[in-house]
Amino acid sequence: MEKINWVLDPTHSELQFKVKHLMITTVTGGIKDFNATLISADDDFSNAEIEFEGKLESIDTGTADRDAHLKSADFFDIEQFPTLNFKSTSFSKNGDDIKIGGDLTIKGITKSVTLNAELGGVATDPWGNTKAGFTFETRINRTDFGLTWNSVLASGGVMVSEEVKILGEVQFVKQA
Repeated sequence: MEKINWVLDPTHSELQFKVKHLMITTVTGGIKDFNATLISADDDFSNAEIEFEGKLESIDTGTADRDAHLKSADFFDIEQFPTLNFKSTSFSKNGDDIKIGGDLTIKGITKSVTLNAELGGVATDPWGNTKAGFTFETRINRTDFGLTWNSVLASGGVMVSEEVKILGEVQFVKQA
């Protein structure tokens, strides 16, 4: 059976992360420059293969000083590790609910993660392109990936939580 190649439509896709600050509020950021490919046997995406690469230079939290700190050796060390990567190892589907197992690599450290995803649907745009939309989320412990910088607060808490929520809305275009 011939495989179907899908490429990311970056103008209709986004990747965000959320982390607690001072343990009282959540800060949201994103990676603005990323690419992904999806290979499937058919339009129902059973056993699809997914690869993703995010360029960490494009981290954006809306605050230049915080972005510079995240890019520094305290966090992502983008001089040495310019990208984060994901490669799927499993894809299971129950209706529109999808579990995507895979290997996430940050700072040269690879860990298995599971993305909880939902197929938003498949549609044809006004120019005849077939598109598929997915929503996904997962949670990781940032210290598992060597992102260990923190500061203890006088209250006994920490400045930045270890748990990071990762969220995505991605749209793919079917290749002819």
